[in-house]
Amino acid sequence: MMKNKLSILFVALAIAFVANSCDDNDNYLPKPRGYFRIDLPEKSYTRVDTIEKYSFQYPEYAFITPDPYSPNEKNWVNIELPQFKGSIHLTHKTVNDNLGEYLEDVHTMVKKHLQKANGVRDSLIVNEEHQVYGLFIEMDGKGVATPMQFYLTDSTKNFVRGALYFNFLPNNDSMQPIINFIREDIDHMINTFEWK
Repeated sequence: MMKNKLSILFVALAIAFVANSCDDNDNYLPKPRGYFRIDLPEKSYTRVDTIEKYSFQYPEYAFITPDPYSPNEKNWVNIELPQFKGSIHLTHKTVNDNLGEYLEDVHTMVKKHLQKANGVRDSLIVNEEHQVYGLFIEMDGKGVATPMQFYLTDSTKNFVRGALYFNFLPNNDSMQPIINFIREDIDHMINTFEWK
């Protein structure tokens, strides 16, 4: 008799448990994925004068390396950003009545990234004192490989193209604080850029 009562009690508890766990709440949302807090370094800059054709100030948390894919191009460098797993690639070309070709190359490179971009903003760069002219291009979008590109020229002899790349699959929505931080450093680099 006691066994029957225990069995009935066990079945009643199991039914109550199952009924209670089947909630009609269809509004359940999982918690969004969290990201680690990123400590950003203080703004401090140093000038690079080892490049033959140009100089500029870059952040002290970064370091400059020659472009490993173009060892013969002494004016092609990468500004390595190890804390952010990224780099700013700088390439230099000599202008010889071919500035239009270089500008077309820049537009072609930007077009390659437009498929993933939600928006594009550009702004002119004009520094009459140092004869530095160019265009700064920002691309918004979760999967854009290079959120910032720019070119600088003196219109007669020199042309430099720069692009920011990260060494991982981009998720620029979560990277936006870092992208904004690096944007300030690129602005400083452009504002201190001088031809030699």
